[in-house]
Amino acid sequence: MATHKSAIKRHRQSLKRRAMNRARKSELKTWIKKVRMAKDKATAREAYNKVVSLLDKLATKGIIHKNKASNQKSRLALFINKLPQSN
Repeated sequence: MATHKSAIKRHRQSLKRRAMNRARKSELKTWIKKVRMAKDKATAREAYNKVVSLLDKLATKGIIHKNKASNQKSRLALFINKLPQSN
């Protein structure tokens, strides 16, 4: 464990950031699952818009790599294009 006052504070900060980053990643995974579980294009498209926004935010903040965000957006877009049209 850290002994300097600044190192102790830094450790506290890192624990808080880790908790927030884990929560954001978990939220992202949940939205990706919603896109994957969608039965038609309309519902998948709504969830996809939310996922794209989240991916961009997380990539900007450095929580995930920008290329990972790009790859996930691309894969989800391909998945949505293969879905049947909603009636």
